[in-house]
Amino acid sequence: MDTQSEQKLANLIRNTRVAALGTLHDGEPNLAMVAIAVESDFSAFYIHVSTLGKHTRDMQADPRVSLLITETDDHRPDPQTLARLSLNGTAGMLPRTDPHYPQVKHAYLTRFPEAEQLFSLGDFNLWRISPKGGRFVAGFAQAFNVMPEVLVKVSAL
Repeated sequence: MDTQSEQKLANLIRNTRVAALGTLHDGEPNLAMVAIAVESDFSAFYIHVSTLGKHTRDMQADPRVSLLITETDDHRPDPQTLARLSLNGTAGMLPRTDPHYPQVKHAYLTRFPEAEQLFSLGDFNLWRISPKGGRFVAGFAQAFNVMPEVLVKVSAL
């Protein structure tokens, strides 16, 4: 991946606040929109979701998930040129007793201050999504395989 594409990937991850979360629901694909926060080195993505959500029950049953992060549609003539990152990974609930929990909660609330009240509700939990790999499309004819070490590398840009 060239430097310009790496920078585009880093900007996409840093500046996009929502993603599509793909789970398996009774063996069928299921999508949900989720607000995301990201580890500073891009090694993990965090969501804060309710146990009442179908996607949460799906993650409890099968931790394999996908995330799709896309550039905002600017109504360009060819929307297929919008940058997007599709990641496969595993999800796990971050226990409130985890030593990393306060740091993740702070990062999430820095990005989404209005979510403060949700942290007082017992059915909402932070989930860590650890990427295993994926595909980054920077634009037309600019597609790259992305592994966790690539995410860590571009986080420094």
